[in-house]
Amino acid sequence: MNKRIDLHMHSLFSDGELLPSELARRAANLNHEVIAITDHVDYSNVEQIPQIQKAIDDINANWNIKVVLGAEVTHVPTESIDGVAKKAKDLGAQIVVVHGETLNEPVIEGTNYAAVNSEYVDILGHPGLITYEEAQIAKENGIYLEISARSGHCLGNGHVANIASEVGNKLLVNTDTHSPDNLITFEKSYEIALGAGLSKKEAMAAIVDNPRELLKSKGIL
Repeated sequence: MNKRIDLHMHSLFSDGELLPSELARRAANLNHEVIAITDHVDYSNVEQIPQIQKAIDDINANWNIKVVLGAEVTHVPTESIDGVAKKAKDLGAQIVVVHGETLNEPVIEGTNYAAVNSEYVDILGHPGLITYEEAQIAKENGIYLEISARSGHCLGNGHVANIASEVGNKLLVNTDTHSPDNLITFEKSYEIALGAGLSKKEAMAAIVDNPRELLKSKGIL
């Protein structure tokens, strides 16, 4: 049976509802192999990233699920994205997501462009109406684009899938989990990928091959 990998989740250390251990337990119960806890950061709280490392170490030592320390750079000035992302990496974040120009939040224009030009960014989350140029830069810099399962953020999924198929970007299906009901099964992630317009082969790449490739590049798998 295929196990799920989800590289965009939040705990109560930002605006999520669950402790890291609660999040991991619920994910394990839904047959997740790996999750990344990517709490929201800007310069006000980026120093707090290592606070959950002890909990992550405890989970990884005792349960059959791998938890990865990450961060999501969220609603910061475009000029600060690279610096906050670098700081997050310096503090131990293995996966850095940037909160992209989603259609349902007032993310500042230029965020997608700044994110795909940063060497410290791994994933551009829910990038809304990402441009062809931005998608090309993301591909060149090895930055993955997200198909989002989250309400509101999912509004751009069709566009993201379409432009990624044209440009050749690697996609991931993530939940951006904030509460228990946001977690999904492997089967549901596959349906979301198909619903975005991906072929069956592209859908399986987005939920199996691509996340594993990213994790292997970090020495995590």
